[in-house]
Amino acid sequence: MNRRTVLAGAVALTTGLALAGCSSSGSKPVLKVTGAFMPQPVSDMAAGFFVIRNSGGASDRLTSVTSPLSDNVTIHESKNQTMRMVSSFEVPAGGELDLERGGNHIMFMNLKQQPKQGEKVSVELHFEKADPIKVDLPVKETTHNPKKQ
Repeated sequence: MNRRTVLAGAVALTTGLALAGCSSSGSKPVLKVTGAFMPQPVSDMAAGFFVIRNSGGASDRLTSVTSPLSDNVTIHESKNQTMRMVSSFEVPAGGELDLERGGNHIMFMNLKQQPKQGEKVSVELHFEKADPIKVDLPVKETTHNPKKQ
């Protein structure tokens, strides 16, 4: 092989790798919510749980939640049996964010009404990149805790 052939091959390979890198950085998160529920509240506070699956090639972040049920809906993490409010949760590319009892969750403070078992509470999830997603949380019995599969 002469030098020109080797050089042309190297340039073609480098260009191909650069273009492949550009296309993957243009990936978007593709989000879907499953398993949503709210245990029937017993006070003026409530919690919400669900899974956000991201089948896209880019991660995203859940940054806030709004609901007509409360003007004060926050996101919380639980670590070492301590709950604290956080500003966002990562929804990894090709992965999921699991909000579950005893773990990360959303909190509704100062409820405007007491939702009862069988009703639904609407929420809107807001993300860093993806469009907002509207979700209805079915109100379940106070002790509801679905089994993981």
